Parts: sequence; structure tokens; C-alpha cells
Amino acid sequence: MAAQNRMSSRIAVSTTETTREPRQPRRLLKKKNMRPGTRSPVGDAGNNGYPRGVSVGIDSAHAHHHDHQAAGHGDGHGAGLNRMAASATLHCLTGCALGEVLGLLIGTAIGLSTGWTIALAVTLAFLFGYALSTLPLIGAGLAFTAALPIVFAADTLSIAVMELVDNLVMAAIPGAMSEGLVNAVFWAGMTLALGVAYAAAYPVNRWLLARGKGHALTHAYVH
Repeated sequence: MAAQNRMSSRIAVSTTETTREPRQPRRLLKKKNMRPGTRSPVGDAGNNGYPRGVSVGIDSAHAHHHDHQAAGHGDGHGAGLNRMAASATLHCLTGCALGEVLGLLIGTAIGLSTGWTIALAVTLAFLFGYALSTLPLIGAGLAFTAALPIVFAADTLSIAVMELVDNLVMAAIPGAMSEGLVNAVFWAGMTLALGVAYAAAYPVNRWLLARGKGHALTHAYVH
């Protein structure tokens, strides 16, 4: 009877051991604590919160995506900046051309000397240039006294460069200023001078716009 009881106990113990989950090797347990595709266990994170071993790859992917977006944005921004610079320069060119032609017409009609005629033309060029920028600001709701300082800051450098280059080119062309407005040399010289003045003023306007100056000051109110 005692032998039978001992045999029953051994059978019960054996049955219990066979139903237990088999113990896994320590190496397998360590692997369970690791994320797939990494070389570091969960919880062993770097400074950026990612597990060591994957942080570099994730950061590199983020950096590549950010650089790609920045490059696309930079291309679009550059094209927009070029268009704004071209528009601002054309705006100044229009005012300068109107002022200079009118000044030359008046100076010739009343018999002014070449020096006084040029001075009148330059003055009117600034006046027309400022007027073309002031009127849209007034139309946007600004008072004249509030619009004038903005226009001075936006247009003065561009008009000054354009007028300087324009008059230097005209002075360098023989007969362009002395033969009067009915002379073809004058109009050919004026066309050439305004084209060169545009080319000189364009990079100035672009440089100002890139720094939030120049016509960027007026665009804040009328665009």
C-alpha cells in the first residue's frame, strides 16, 4: 500500500512538471526585450528618445526629408523673390522714364541749360516714382503722412541708382543731350540708358526685398 502511494505521488509530480512552461534560455529572454530591427533593448534609449541603434537612421531620414522640403521651398521662394524684384524695378523704371521725359520736355521748351534740364528731369523722376508708390498706399487706407515715410524707405535707393546710371549713360553718348528731343540719337540713347538703369537697379531691389526692405515695405499694405 505504501509503495502504491509513493508511485502515485511520483506520477502526480511528473504530470505537474510536464504541464509547466519550459524554461527558455537566457539569450532568448534578452531577445524578447528588444524591438525588431534594433540592436538595443527596449528602454535603452538615446538622448532623443529613440532606442540606440535606430536613432541615427531615424534622424537621418528626418533630416533628409527636412532638407528636401527646404530645397523645394527655397526654389519657390527664389522665383517669387525674382518676380517681386522685377516688378519693383519696372515700377521705378516707369516713374523715372515719365519724370525724365517730362523734365527734358519742360527744360527744352523754356530754354534751360543742360545741367538744369537734367536736374529738373531727375527731380521729376523721383516725384513720379514716389507718386506711383504713394497712391496705392492711400488707396489701401493709409493717410498721406503715414504713407510718405514708407515710400521714401521703399523707393529712394532704387530710384537713386537708376537715375545715376541713366544719366551717366546719356552723358556718355555723343549728342544725346545736346541735339534736343527731336533727335533720334536722344531717343535711342534714352532707351539704352533706361535699359542699363533697369539692369543696375534690379539686383538692388532684390537685395532689399530679401532683407524685408525696399518694396517689401509697401507690399505689406497693398498685397
